Amino acid sequence: MSEIDKTEEAKVILGGLRSSIDNIDAALVHMLAERFRCTQAVGELKATHGLPPADPAREKLQIERLRRLAAEANLDPDFAEKFLNFIVKEVIRHHEAIAAEHSTD
Repeated sequence: MSEIDKTEEAKVILGGLRSSIDNIDAALVHMLAERFRCTQAVGELKATHGLPPADPAREKLQIERLRRLAAEANLDPDFAEKFLNFIVKEVIRHHEAIAAEHSTD
């Protein structure tokens, strides 16, 4: 096989991999959107019943669970924890905003 043929074959493989990455990225966005729809409902329930926006015990369990899942999936547990921490911070921010809206009602 010539060098040109190998390069063309690599480009075809690269295109397929990039297409898969694009599909996975789209799925991630949709999954995150669904997760935030659920956490918005949690925030409403917490605000309605005077519960705090953050739940450190739950967050700790979730981080432990996610680290374990990441290790099982051969994903860096530190990366998984950073990712979850980022999401949790955003969720808490939303819950605080919802709580503030309820306190002004």
